[in-house]
Amino acid sequence: MIEIEVQNETHQNQLKLKFLVVPRIGEGIRLLGPDGQWGSFDVLDVWYEKASYGDIWMPFIHVRATPPETDYGAVLRPDVEVYPVDAG
Repeated sequence: MIEIEVQNETHQNQLKLKFLVVPRIGEGIRLLGPDGQWGSFDVLDVWYEKASYGDIWMPFIHVRATPPETDYGAVLRPDVEVYPVDAG
């Protein structure tokens, strides 16, 4: 088990969790939110820092809540119509 500090951009908090493997950038993970509900989060960044004890590198991840499919974000996909044309 690897203990990883998770920095949550959505809820502006940090917590330490145990993982079997270090998640990769772009992967989704499920985390328990402050409201007690499980949510989907995307891994934005993974980095390592040298621990204060010995020659050990500790992993850190930065996550953000996965946006809903209707949230187009700052960059629109060309295959998605923001304002669908009414065919009728």
